[in-house]
Amino acid sequence: MELRTLRYFVAVAEELHFGRAAARLHISQPPLSRAVQRLERDVGAVLLVRSASGVVLTPAGAVLLDEARALLERVERARVRVAAAAGAGTLTVGMLTDQADPGAHRLAAAYRRRHPGVEVRVRETGLADPTCGLRAGLVDVALTRGPFELGGLTVRELRADPVGAVLRADDPLAGRDALELADLAGRRWFRFPPGTDPLWQAYWNGGEPREGPVVHAVQECVQAVRWNGTVGIAPLGHAPPEGLALVPVTDMAPSAVVVAWKQGDANPLVRAFVRIAVAAYRG
Repeated sequence: MELRTLRYFVAVAEELHFGRAAARLHISQPPLSRAVQRLERDVGAVLLVRSASGVVLTPAGAVLLDEARALLERVERARVRVAAAAGAGTLTVGMLTDQADPGAHRLAAAYRRRHPGVEVRVRETGLADPTCGLRAGLVDVALTRGPFELGGLTVRELRADPVGAVLRADDPLAGRDALELADLAGRRWFRFPPGTDPLWQAYWNGGEPREGPVVHAVQECVQAVRWNGTVGIAPLGHAPPEGLALVPVTDMAPSAVVVAWKQGDANPLVRAFVRIAVAAYRG
């Protein structure tokens, strides 16, 4: 069994879909299918049952998934220890996620537990750079939100959060159970500085050009709503600050929490971070 083949199998077993697994691995489906078939011949058992709706693990496949994950984790740990011993034991992580996010807490605990010899430096960034300094070479990996331009980057979605409109508690719309973007037409929204990634700006402005104050950080958004009645969009899941309300917007796509790194980066510390992030956010 080759490590690459085991990684292919784990991707299919986790995604339960050859197409999604191929996209995750950045390969086409035919070589992925052939690799899994070779693995089934090697182990002498059917690992996956394919159907029009997706993939189902067989009992043998479930056992191999556990074993493959454990083996790949051991290989990952060895590579990280070697890198640390060779003097490459520092990982700089850019973050734009909610610091109260339980997924981020699980990620930090798991990475520290598995790789105690690695020094992790966290760089928090403002709202104008969704890649958290990744493109500028200021960080090795980013824990952030999409969408943003992907050129030269690899992105893995960890979770998708529904979003809502941040309004003052005395706003006429604040008492509604749900809103649509049309309900917010003509209102002033907060905007990001010139030069901000256009996909990022368009998402948080509900896909429309908006007028309103320019903000650089979350607290500036909060104050713009509190003092001026500006409309903002934020992920659901946390109680809004005092005096504000968060009302679900039903026709906006969820906000994706993602881990991003430079395409082709073979740094074992980055690879370990990505693998642990996926597991941590899966819960």
